Amino acid sequence: MRHALIFAAGLGERMRPLTDRTPKPLLPVGGKPLIVWHLEKLAAIGVHYVVINTSHLAGQFPETLGDGSRWGLRIRYAYEGETPLETGGGMLHALPLLGSEPFIAVSGDIWTDADFASLPAEPPGLAHLVLVDNPAHHPYGDFVLDAQGLLHDTGEPRLTFSGLGVYRRQFLDGWRDAAGHAAGAEATPPRFKLVSLLRAAMRKDAVTGSLHRGVWTDVGTPGRLQSLHAQLCATGADRTA
Repeated sequence: MRHALIFAAGLGERMRPLTDRTPKPLLPVGGKPLIVWHLEKLAAIGVHYVVINTSHLAGQFPETLGDGSRWGLRIRYAYEGETPLETGGGMLHALPLLGSEPFIAVSGDIWTDADFASLPAEPPGLAHLVLVDNPAHHPYGDFVLDAQGLLHDTGEPRLTFSGLGVYRRQFLDGWRDAAGHAAGAEATPPRFKLVSLLRAAMRKDAVTGSLHRGVWTDVGTPGRLQSLHAQLCATGADRTA
């Protein structure tokens, strides 16, 4: 996989006041901006092109990250305007920059020690998602992983989508039908969540998954950011990554 997409267009409302002046993916944790941890991991597995979608305080991303050459990457920015396009609309908007091969997509506001090299270069279906055990703030989970590695939207026990996955371009082919009558789907550019497309693909047994039992944090609040920072500093991850 030569291309990757980092979702970084969110408004960071739950992180205020920290995000009043800094986009959430650029907040420092463990000695570097949160998004830099992703860039380093992507570069380490041979990704060459990274698309970062932006909205809130968009100008700070190129100011901080530049063109990606310091990591051996080429970064391109997909500006979504003042109103973010959600995950599905953001992926659709960035698709022309993502090449023809399957690509990695990762949320810019998570931290994980998951091995990006373990992601399938060619998912057997339309997408492959990395799941984690349900955190305290999301106890009911998202999807079910069966014994054959397929994901389902119904059933038990449920696991939480980590925000890390691999997608084929064809995953977005039926986006309009899958997004249905969601508010914003008829806008230009369209705005819709990725989950509606994932559910549609799961009904066709076209989404596989794997379970990551290592470290994972959804950095959604100042408290979680502070806890992650303390954890990274205590383990020395900021010096070894």
